[in-house]
Amino acid sequence: MKTHRNLTPRQEALAERALCAALAALRTPEEYRAFLHDLCTPAELQAMADRWTVVDCLERELPYREIHRLTGVSVTTIGRVARFLATGHGGYATAARRLAQTRSAPRRMEAARHE
Repeated sequence: MKTHRNLTPRQEALAERALCAALAALRTPEEYRAFLHDLCTPAELQAMADRWTVVDCLERELPYREIHRLTGVSVTTIGRVARFLATGHGGYATAARRLAQTRSAPRRMEAARHE
């Protein structure tokens, strides 16, 4: 992680918290998209999108070489994403779990209507 010579670790942590608060203030995927396009360079945004695609592939238990073939993401990056998915801070896993719950909720409601 990049460090700023003129910021203390506490100031860096506060800046990171402020960024997280800004993300938490957003409500829709469209708002997130606009924010990310304002915040990130196209390359940074592509790198994050690639990593998130890798998370989905890993959740489907695809082999690394197959993920590389499908996405073009390096095997090194795939391994890094897999490591953080397994033993990181829990961000990938939380987001993947919540998206899976969101996707399955309409199916559960539809199934309940047909019972």
